[in-house]
Amino acid sequence: MSDIKMVDLGRQLKPIKSDINAAIQGVLEASNFIQGKPVRVFEKNMAAWLGIKHVVSCANGTDALQLAFMALDLQPGDEVIVPTFTYVATAEVIALLGLKPIMVDVYEDTFNINLEEASYLISDRTKAIVPVHLYGQSSDMEAIMKFASTHSLYVVEDTAQAIGAEVTFSDGSQRMAGTIGNIGTTSFFPSKNLGCYGDGGAIFTNDDNLASQLKMIANHGQRVKYSHDVVGVNSRLDTLQAAVLDVKLKHLNTYCESRQKAANFYDVALSSIDGITIPFRSSFSTHVFHQYTIKVDPKYSRDNLKQYLAKNGIPSMIYYPIPLHEQKAYNVFTDEALEFPIATSLCNRVLSLPMHTHLQKEELKFIVKHIKNFFNS
Repeated sequence: MSDIKMVDLGRQLKPIKSDINAAIQGVLEASNFIQGKPVRVFEKNMAAWLGIKHVVSCANGTDALQLAFMALDLQPGDEVIVPTFTYVATAEVIALLGLKPIMVDVYEDTFNINLEEASYLISDRTKAIVPVHLYGQSSDMEAIMKFASTHSLYVVEDTAQAIGAEVTFSDGSQRMAGTIGNIGTTSFFPSKNLGCYGDGGAIFTNDDNLASQLKMIANHGQRVKYSHDVVGVNSRLDTLQAAVLDVKLKHLNTYCESRQKAANFYDVALSSIDGITIPFRSSFSTHVFHQYTIKVDPKYSRDNLKQYLAKNGIPSMIYYPIPLHEQKAYNVFTDEALEFPIATSLCNRVLSLPMHTHLQKEELKFIVKHIKNFFNS
């Protein structure tokens, strides 16, 4: 058995290598490396796959979030509600734009933003909310959209970890995560469920005016070359990455199914272990398992399990060890009297196991065997 990896992009490449090579060769021959035709082709195909009107590609997932807030024309001091249990980029761009990130605790089961807690922190400066679909499990978007409507908030979905998750509403209708709020954002970082071979990102919207604004801001604030209407940025998905993504987009359904199959194996094998809580699967959304994240009972020590697995050649990761409200750069935005018990607990309990599109059964069995050995020792 070869070395087990958290993400095995080399193994993913093998069955599509000829198509990837052809796509790259096509870009090299056309020699249009910035805003070449494959960029527009990919945006069109991605929009069709998501069932949304507009996909605006950009340089990375963090830029996607920044562009989203710039397009909404929020003013310095305006407040944006974010979960405290997430990657820093979610709050980073908010602070960079002079806005105020308002950290909120999360639900114990889904790891996603807790609306009951958010309701206590609404003020007349609150303008937006950012549901982060963590680990591949969508937030409860029906509840979030009602919450946003009640409080007149914009909704910016952070879908960097949940491309392909399908949300079902109470009326039976279905929509993809990232296409429900005013704006959806994603990252194409190589390890994502849809990843390129460098950096990349995109923004999704059904709003024609927002789409036009996003494109202008991402292109130095210009609609016509050398005519700058607003202060913008330079954020572009390069042609090579777009070509790669368009090839991989054709396999994204299969990639999601492969992750779900591996997750099913983990579920069956680990659900009976005292000391482990397997990932929650909501009734309102499919789970695309960007990460397979277990919770370890503190009496068994998550860190000891991680060390034990490492000694046996099994990688694992902690996403995330420190919540935003405890980060030096962001604790200034949070009232010291506020408590975030769930996020604080999760940071000490979560552990993500190897998860990718080409995990082999023998690898899964090996991982599970050693997890069981740890808890039985």
